[in-house]
Amino acid sequence: MTDLEVQFTVQLASGSPSGQRGFGVLQEEADRVEGLQNTGHGESEEPLPFLAVVAPAPPCGDRAACSGASCSCLGLRWMERSLRSMELQLQFLRSKADDLHDWLVNGQGHLDREALAAAVPSFLYTCQPYFNHLESSSALSQHNVLPFDVYTRRVQLLDFSQQLCDRLEQLVLTYASYNLLCLDETMPNSVSHFCVGQSRLGPLRVTAFRYCKPTAYLARTDTGLYKRMRWNVERLQDERQTDDESEEGDTEYYFLCYEDIPNAHADEDSQGVSHGSVVRMWSIGQWVQVTPVTEDIYDWIMCEVPQANYHRLLYLGSVEPSSCCATDYLQQLLLSHRSDGGDGTSAVSAPIPTV
Repeated sequence: MTDLEVQFTVQLASGSPSGQRGFGVLQEEADRVEGLQNTGHGESEEPLPFLAVVAPAPPCGDRAACSGASCSCLGLRWMERSLRSMELQLQFLRSKADDLHDWLVNGQGHLDREALAAAVPSFLYTCQPYFNHLESSSALSQHNVLPFDVYTRRVQLLDFSQQLCDRLEQLVLTYASYNLLCLDETMPNSVSHFCVGQSRLGPLRVTAFRYCKPTAYLARTDTGLYKRMRWNVERLQDERQTDDESEEGDTEYYFLCYEDIPNAHADEDSQGVSHGSVVRMWSIGQWVQVTPVTEDIYDWIMCEVPQANYHRLLYLGSVEPSSCCATDYLQQLLLSHRSDGGDGTSAVSAPIPTV
């Protein structure tokens, strides 16, 4: 194992939730990859930003200094460089996920399995800024008609996010299959879900989480519902403030869930066995708490596990949507309720996806 791999493992194992300890090796590796790619080229380009939380603005701010055509060319060049930067970051993060997978599965004796297991949650934290950047760069707005080049860039960014999400989910499931990670969300050390990005929709701050496997909607009550994603939607006090300055307001919780519905039209064979007796249906709904319903701290202390109903808002059919498509549906739902003043009391079918 190389010195870089040793440093990567040690830093992730001892990383803080902010993920800062993991950034040093990520930046070092990014600089090394960028330097290798520039070797042998006649023109030296400035290094691409790595794990930037906010993308730099396109170099077209001075309208007096450039014509429309030149601004367009500069904007396209910036867009291409930005996409290439995000693709390099994706490749690096995927390679680190592959390393953590291979070190476990290949059974390398000099690597401690418990230390590797501790490295996985830290690695998930390390990926959060990348998810945040992709999500904030591709978030919808009330003006859904986008120029073709902007739309294409959005689709590519969402594809990067989906690739990393799928790889991390596989990584966690692999470690869980070796009994090194717990997926039971009722346990304090559970890794049942991980964050896949945060974005702003006007006064709303949306944080998305992906469950590594279908999880019961309520921990101690069989509702027949199983959740695959959760979105925390915070209503901020002042839309004009930045995320760092915003005061938190009320938080609403939305879920992507499925339920198996009995199929009354299922066919039976000659032996009376029913085939296709249930149909799996997906939907997005809101957490509507029923216990406790007051702000009294004593009610919360006495309530061991909060209980809630599932208020269906959007039917998605029998095919599970990807995490990016599901987030896209939720954003459209939130924007539509904001624009028409609706309260989301009626369930509707899903619109045509934009990705």
